[in-house]
Amino acid sequence: MTENHSDKQDVLEIKARQWLWDRGVTENDIAELVYLLQCQYHTDLDIEICKYNVDRVLAKREVQNAILTGIQLDILAEKNMIEEPLLQILKKDEGLYGVDEVIALSIVNIYGSIGFTNYGYIDKQKPGILKILNDKSSGKCHTFLDDIVGAIAAAASSRLAHRTANTE
Repeated sequence: MTENHSDKQDVLEIKARQWLWDRGVTENDIAELVYLLQCQYHTDLDIEICKYNVDRVLAKREVQNAILTGIQLDILAEKNMIEEPLLQILKKDEGLYGVDEVIALSIVNIYGSIGFTNYGYIDKQKPGILKILNDKSSGKCHTFLDDIVGAIAAAASSRLAHRTANTE
């Protein structure tokens, strides 16, 4: 079911996918979140279907822009290249900051309102790769990345739900 569209990928998409990989996030990691969100609603769901939907979300320009922006801000915070007091806010991933969620919501919006509930659920639960990204002991800053990954999974789940509803 998955199509290879690498010949259609432009520089921005390739870079966004590479930066995810470089930060330790694979399409399979995100697909596992999609599976968690959707398995109770689709008896025949498998990880390949989830990966296909993640792949389609990653092909969206809005998503690529969010990935590149968020990861760049995380990297700048790790390198102490952001001025205080913002630097400590990002390094601590302070709960009241919220800009990281705003960027993530630009991804969630792509496939409708069902994405909000999917996103809210996994943002609170922090399953799978999200738990790893939220581990502050790694020395890495993933203030934006964890929300972006959760949003990609939520959008892919929404895409899957919409596609299934239209075929049944």
